[in-house]
Amino acid sequence: MPSVTPSDASNKNKEAHEPSPTQPLRAADLILHYLQQLDIEFVFGIPGGGIEPLYDALARSQRRGGPRPVIARHETGAAFMADGYARETGKLGVCCATTGPGATNMITGIASAFQDQIPLLAITAQTPLRTFGRGGVQESSCTGINTVAMYEHCTRYNTLVSHVEQLERKLITAITIAMQAPQGPVHLSIPLDILREHVSIEPEHNLKSLLYPSYAIDDGAIDQLHNTLATAHNAVFVLGAGAGHAVGTILEIAVLLNANVVTTPHAKGLVSSYHPQYRGVYGLAGHATAHNLLKNPRVDAVLAIGTDLDEQATNSWDSTALMSNKVTFIDTTALHFSRSPMARQHISGNLRSLFDRLITRLYTHRKEEEPVLWQFAEHNRPRQFPVIQFDRRANERRQPRTGTSSSVTPIRPKDKRHEHERRGSLAIPQTARRFLLQDEDKYISDTRPIKPQRLMYDLSRLFPPTTRFLADIGNSFLWVIHYLHPYDRRIIGDRSLPTGVIRLGMGFASMGWAIGAAVGTALAAPGNPVVCIAGDGAILMSGQEINTAVQEKLSIIFVILNDAAFGTVKHGQQMSGAELIAHELPPVDFVTYAKSMGANAYRIDSPDDIAALNIGALCRHPGPTVLDVHIDPDELPPLEERIKMLKGKA
Repeated sequence: MPSVTPSDASNKNKEAHEPSPTQPLRAADLILHYLQQLDIEFVFGIPGGGIEPLYDALARSQRRGGPRPVIARHETGAAFMADGYARETGKLGVCCATTGPGATNMITGIASAFQDQIPLLAITAQTPLRTFGRGGVQESSCTGINTVAMYEHCTRYNTLVSHVEQLERKLITAITIAMQAPQGPVHLSIPLDILREHVSIEPEHNLKSLLYPSYAIDDGAIDQLHNTLATAHNAVFVLGAGAGHAVGTILEIAVLLNANVVTTPHAKGLVSSYHPQYRGVYGLAGHATAHNLLKNPRVDAVLAIGTDLDEQATNSWDSTALMSNKVTFIDTTALHFSRSPMARQHISGNLRSLFDRLITRLYTHRKEEEPVLWQFAEHNRPRQFPVIQFDRRANERRQPRTGTSSSVTPIRPKDKRHEHERRGSLAIPQTARRFLLQDEDKYISDTRPIKPQRLMYDLSRLFPPTTRFLADIGNSFLWVIHYLHPYDRRIIGDRSLPTGVIRLGMGFASMGWAIGAAVGTALAAPGNPVVCIAGDGAILMSGQEINTAVQEKLSIIFVILNDAAFGTVKHGQQMSGAELIAHELPPVDFVTYAKSMGANAYRIDSPDDIAALNIGALCRHPGPTVLDVHIDPDELPPLEERIKMLKGKA
């Protein structure tokens, strides 16, 4: 009897699980067939008995170059990873969990995506249909812990697949709903025995044709909007996260009309902080320049574009700014208009198509009414993408930057760069910013322990222009909104990143979001540094996902704001006069913590410690790096405008 080697046994096992050309696919293979059709590379999750057939199919998919599994350390982390992947690519994010506690663990991440309108497909398992109501292990059917009911209020579409014949139709319906406005997560709950059923694909549906339909544009609405802008003397554009696909054209219109631009916190990073028309963030942790601008009585037209007008985007629904008949609301979905009944006009449609039509109308009007000025404008219309100067080589030499620059310059060939660019001693051009920061002196402070304001300054200037910054909930995202201003961003032109280079999970405000989302972002954007900024409390809650970054060899820099406290709770209690209680955390050595998982790690106490880092090497390292930054624990987050507004209502 011939002996069987382990490799022979492995190959036979693969053959036994691999569908033959004549054998029908299993239901789990059908799911991956459609994901591959959409060019989706990853499924984020944790395996288990109930979801095993899907992982069998993922093994087959990975061997043929299709979607492959990425193993999270907690199901909520898997949903956050899918969220980060979706924001980076514009594709559908996919996550999965086994039955029972796997499904319930994932709900927080799905709820977060629902509030931020991120398209996700969540697949959870069920025990076999025949066992429903019999008390099986981890039963989560309608006769047990009803997980389908739990997902009802945080998904756009939510269903149990009770017959294999339903699967293809329900899968296509779910994906279509997830990707159309308003986008959001969808949920399929599939019993174990149905995942194992044989299926066929005839005829094959073309999902891409369903997901990107053409949009009709109302010429009357364009005419009215054109007339509003043509007669306005002091217009302000307020950009929300939904403006991303059209932001290049919107900014060109702003330059053409000399309109001021502000963003909501959700849209932080869509516009360069050094854009000549930009006046900062309006809303939570925003800038006084932006708040004062929108309260200026001389402003006669406000375009609120792609914003859902939630509490954080409106400075707690401040009625003096975005709730008036000066405002025109423009969004992809009319759903948000219910929050703004008082307005000059409401326009719903594909924003990119709408603003492309509008700018054509504006240039045509100028050509007809002001032919000389139009010829000048057309001749001088930017053909390149202006950027803020940045010297990449300074990072490698790890030299502190000195000097200033206040100009915005076009991209130049490397051999024609200015002499001061070649020398590489640039500071962030603060005079180019056209809005003010709270406590500007702390932004460049050299004191020890490091000020969080100074940390944001260093992160802004030291990392390369392609860096994606993700800020977690708490003081982390307050510091980022107000003080993080990376430069060398394009001033006009189409964007490949509709979500911008700074990402926030603000809708549901889930601690740990940025940690998982950084993994999904890094997988979707190989070769681009990813910086995750999170508090010590968030790391203690969800830091295990750093181990996934180790496993996947992802160049993520995790910046931990270590103040031995739940900082937002602590400072919130201080500012509101509440009892100081339940915010303390014991000292944690996150360097040792990170190294135990296989990550690089450094302790940071001062700006000098940051200057000593080789940022270029960290960005190229095939694995994550943790910076345990011991910040000044007594620095209050930038909530000055919020406090003023609340005191005014008291």
